[in-house]
Amino acid sequence: MQEQSAQPPKPVTEVWKPELIVLPRLTPARRLFRHTYRLLMKLLTFLFLRPTIKGLENFPKKGPAMVVFNHSGDVDAVLLVAVIPHLMEGIVKIENRDDHWLVGPLFRAYGYIWIHRGKPDRKALRVALEGFEEGRIIALSPEGRQTLTGGLEEGTDGATFLALKSGAPIVPVAMTGTQNAKTYANMKQWKRTPVTLTVGKPFHLEEQPNHQDTIREGTRRIMEELARLLPKENRGKYDYIP
Repeated sequence: MQEQSAQPPKPVTEVWKPELIVLPRLTPARRLFRHTYRLLMKLLTFLFLRPTIKGLENFPKKGPAMVVFNHSGDVDAVLLVAVIPHLMEGIVKIENRDDHWLVGPLFRAYGYIWIHRGKPDRKALRVALEGFEEGRIIALSPEGRQTLTGGLEEGTDGATFLALKSGAPIVPVAMTGTQNAKTYANMKQWKRTPVTLTVGKPFHLEEQPNHQDTIREGTRRIMEELARLLPKENRGKYDYIP
């Protein structure tokens, strides 16, 4: 295993608004908006990205399921929504709700499960479990943020907790070429950025005799499954994967 440089500390949300954390209601208006939003993401993908898609046959035909993905740039969300053949819920940092004049209104209309990062956000976890009980597909990044190292960062334990409590299969989705510096520079020149999206085979986590071992080994398994779908230069902390 190669020695890894120190990872910057994970972010901690400065606001605390648990009253905003709810499971989005799938009203007719929201369903219509989500379909329209997906068409917009497909258009953006067509205009600015040149995607190579692999393993789409591995994606489950229905929920419940938990999608875990590596987070390298803003267009990760664009590519996911445009390519994955199901409308999904997303667990998103609560800062996105109000901090951007465009992203905020779009995300509020779509309906996301907000989370306070770096804090024990039990309400967000309960709401996500409600979603799994209803058979929804929920996507999240177990890294907890866009990578600051260029490769996979250490995973957080929220995804493991949800997978174990819900019993939902975990679907790893790995993307490359989506770094902001590259995609935004190409957008300014109306160039399409080559990107890849690879869907791995769904899996379940195994219980260990000790709860802490179960969580630790579960998080390691999730991140290693993502790493296996990435080229070595994108595996970061998990570049020991053969």
